[in-house]
Amino acid sequence: MPTLSRFQKCTIIALGAASGAGLFYYVYGNKVKSAHVTNSWTTDFTPSVKWESNWDRRDPKSLVKPIKGGKEIDENKYNERLEAHKAKAVRHLILIRHGQYNLKGENDAERYLTDLGKRQADFTGKRLAELAIPFSLVVRSTMTRAQETSKIIEKSLPGIPVEDDSFLVEGAPIPPEPPIGSWKSEWHFFQDEPRIEAAFRKYFHRATPKQTHDSHTLLVCHANVIRYFVCRALQFPAEAWLRFSLKHASITWISIHPSGRVVLRCFGDSGHIPPEALTTS
Repeated sequence: MPTLSRFQKCTIIALGAASGAGLFYYVYGNKVKSAHVTNSWTTDFTPSVKWESNWDRRDPKSLVKPIKGGKEIDENKYNERLEAHKAKAVRHLILIRHGQYNLKGENDAERYLTDLGKRQADFTGKRLAELAIPFSLVVRSTMTRAQETSKIIEKSLPGIPVEDDSFLVEGAPIPPEPPIGSWKSEWHFFQDEPRIEAAFRKYFHRATPKQTHDSHTLLVCHANVIRYFVCRALQFPAEAWLRFSLKHASITWISIHPSGRVVLRCFGDSGHIPPEALTTS
């Protein structure tokens, strides 16, 4: 009988490897051993920060009272309640920054859109119409520049219900890190952060169990608010909000899946606006 080489003695048979995980059988001589491996991108890796699945406090397990004991009938009822609280649809939030406005204005009424800002809003409205997104609601900040931007966009999206929300007005959400930008007193953050955080909790959450179809909500608001929302939704440090830059009338799209997973589909998309019409301030 021929002698087996070292390489011939060890044979590996993989099952289910196409999915990135599988059961491996190691054949060494006449001995068979098995080992289960995880996906390659999680093997031997410990994340520095873990995803908080109950970030919106709507995880079914947090909404159903835990069972006591271990009776099968109780477990069945518990599982039925869990299933009843599960989301079934995706919530899409499309955030639009207002167009360029008059920086010389001394109050909100005087901070109206410039002619360029109106053009930017028109470009965005036409782009959203081209995308044929089935919007169910338009929500706009009560500030003049956001109101004007939204009304121009609405011309390209007729027949969609519209609401105004003062929670979405511009503000200083949290002291940025690193501390760059114009100086703000602690009072500004003390006043603005609770309001902007309340706006986040109002709009950013998984769908209710009663929602059977995906929804698309258009929020027309401001750069600081949008940047803060993105950080909070992705569970980035909230103080990182000023590290992002947003063009006027740009499009940011966030999707919240039934599991609570959040996906940033695009951030500050302004490719629909001609290069000569792009501005940030």
